Amino acid sequence: MLKVLSLTVVLGLSLSAYSEVVRPAADFTFPATVKKNASLKSLRGQAVVLLVTDSSSNKAFKKQLRYLEEIYEQFASKQVVFIAAIKNPDGTVRSNIPFLIANSQPAITAAYGIQEPFHLVIIGQDGNIDYRTDKVCTGERVRDVIQNSFTIQAAARK
Repeated sequence: MLKVLSLTVVLGLSLSAYSEVVRPAADFTFPATVKKNASLKSLRGQAVVLLVTDSSSNKAFKKQLRYLEEIYEQFASKQVVFIAAIKNPDGTVRSNIPFLIANSQPAITAAYGIQEPFHLVIIGQDGNIDYRTDKVCTGERVRDVIQNSFTIQAAARK
């Protein structure tokens, strides 16, 4: 019984210490309209799914798009913003998701320390990085990270 209690205390302390780690997302700009740029900071209050890639024909990028398309409708009403930062943009991202295209991919990769040809970053409503990986994630995983972020932010506001 004492071992279980001490393990619970240790796990509880570990989880609470981990949950207090704040990783602010680096700010960057992207075209909002033809004549005006917006910044990541201007999206505070909305979750952001950022895909960083060297090319829109990157296999991991295409696979991640398919997974995101499966869950997109679930987050359309919650105003989740999808941004693609592509090093060699060919103009558009072929998807049913209305992606914003960030033309500042080299600055984003430098700010986030990204060296791989593909990266997924999920930024919470509070402007902090909730998840970051160079692997393709299932739609369910992305949905869970975003949903957990919404839940935690709602609890923090109470």
